[in-house]
Amino acid sequence: MDIKITNLKKVYDWVTVLDIPELTLASGELIGLVGNNGAGKTTLMRLILDVIGASSGYVESDGRRVDQDELWKTYTGSFIDGNFLIDFFTPEEYFSFIGRIYGIDKDTLEQRLKPFEPLMHGEIMGTSKFLKDFSQGNRQKVGIIGAMMIQPKVLILDEPFNYLDPSSQIIVSRLIEQQNRELGSTVLISSHNLSFVTDISSRILLLEKGVVVKDLDNREGMAEGILKAYFQNQNPITPLEGQL
Repeated sequence: MDIKITNLKKVYDWVTVLDIPELTLASGELIGLVGNNGAGKTTLMRLILDVIGASSGYVESDGRRVDQDELWKTYTGSFIDGNFLIDFFTPEEYFSFIGRIYGIDKDTLEQRLKPFEPLMHGEIMGTSKFLKDFSQGNRQKVGIIGAMMIQPKVLILDEPFNYLDPSSQIIVSRLIEQQNRELGSTVLISSHNLSFVTDISSRILLLEKGVVVKDLDNREGMAEGILKAYFQNQNPITPLEGQL
């Protein structure tokens, strides 16, 4: 599914936080979204998901405007932050709830959850705990699993590696890559972790102050060096006194 952005702008209190005249996320791409804090990454994702309204312009998913048509919701999985969870559900209740929304029967749901068992580490299912009582890391895992288990045609994840230990970060990156490869899902992920993003993404978008300043082909990891140089030039290291 293509996602097309046209003259998209978001303004808060007279300050423009996002301004993208034109951008297309092509069907089947795995796109990494990077940038410093305040670059507009989460704002862009929220606009694509119609969580917030645009000041001007619009987003289309498979040719339909997301603010005028809700069909895109039937094939889109997303996790932006903990507000997407239902705190007084157990993980089992949360997954069942999502399954009912997307018409996934109980047996199919059980099969869909099996590939995520290595990520859960036996710490999520069968605990009888509400989501509000889980650690940030395990809440993150539940949100990611909920977004991915529906096998969406469009997958949007904001900072999926946050709060996760190194082994879980590796598992999540491989699950994202696998879903993109095997299902042909259009994937958009944001992250401050350049290594993971450049390892799995076919394309990298670099945002700065709400503007796409670089749109990089990342086949064979071509973008990593460009990105590192960009961020290093923005934040040069001053030699310590006595080391001049």
